[in-house]
Amino acid sequence: MTRTLLTTGDPNGIGPEIAVKAAAALGAAAPVVVGDAHVLQRYAAAVGLSLREAAPGAAAAPGVLDVVDAGALAASDLALGEVTAAAGAATIAYARTAVQLAQGEGYRAVVAGPHSETAVHAAGIEFAGYPPLIAELTNTPRDEVFLMLLGAGLRIVHTTLHISLSEALERLDERLITQAGRALHTALQAMGIENPKLGMFGINPHASEGGLFGDEDLRLAAPAAAALRAAGIDITDPIGADVLLGDRVHDGYLAMYHDQGHIPVKLLAGRSSAAVTIGAGVPFSSVGHGPAFDIAGTGQADPAAILAALNLFTDQKAEAVR
Repeated sequence: MTRTLLTTGDPNGIGPEIAVKAAAALGAAAPVVVGDAHVLQRYAAAVGLSLREAAPGAAAAPGVLDVVDAGALAASDLALGEVTAAAGAATIAYARTAVQLAQGEGYRAVVAGPHSETAVHAAGIEFAGYPPLIAELTNTPRDEVFLMLLGAGLRIVHTTLHISLSEALERLDERLITQAGRALHTALQAMGIENPKLGMFGINPHASEGGLFGDEDLRLAAPAAAALRAAGIDITDPIGADVLLGDRVHDGYLAMYHDQGHIPVKLLAGRSSAAVTIGAGVPFSSVGHGPAFDIAGTGQADPAAILAALNLFTDQKAEAVR
């Protein structure tokens, strides 16, 4: 059975701790952890696991934590609870290593531990969330790769993500919205929803109210909805996000910008939410919370979100997010 790769995220945060706790909890379904062995050693010892160098195709073994040692962070650079450029660079190095391995044989998907965008940017690395990075690593056009946030029964794809609201409005066009709708439909189908019903959030309040609050919905979103329906995809015209979420009768939703999709999932699911990058050919998920530097290394971190993300990738679901 192929296994999932789990990166630790920022080594100065709770990522290494929850990665080890998740692996210990999953037993025979444990992931292979990608990080720095010297960081993982203390957490593995705390739960009674010994480290072993991972090999593609090797099954999980009792009492063993299979590790890909990325060698990205010097032992002297580990600074628990602190935001550092060295940890930011290591975070991205872990993700790169895992994606490269997942593009070969022997691994089914990648789950990433919590990261700090401040630390990554401090390392001089351009980073606007995982979807653009995964697009780059897989040579996939950026406008074909999207983030789906899942939690509390909601599945929301973001047409735009980590950019200002003014830039999001500049980027939105019929083609991008159509691409995001196709990606959402494909992901839900492969997750086992044969004929998914999709809801499209309006760009403006009340989906522009017939032009009272702007013309973007009529000019950009409505034509995209029509194009998707012409392709056989069941999707609404743009409707106010509050109305659609109040009804909750759709299998998935298409948000136009970051907060429009993040707020409902984070409000209802909290730290148990999971983020999935879709459209890039490599199944890739990350947790919906940050590195919690304030409790790093204390043993208090809860692996629930990591476990939820790992549980997305059964044999069938790994195919869903390609």
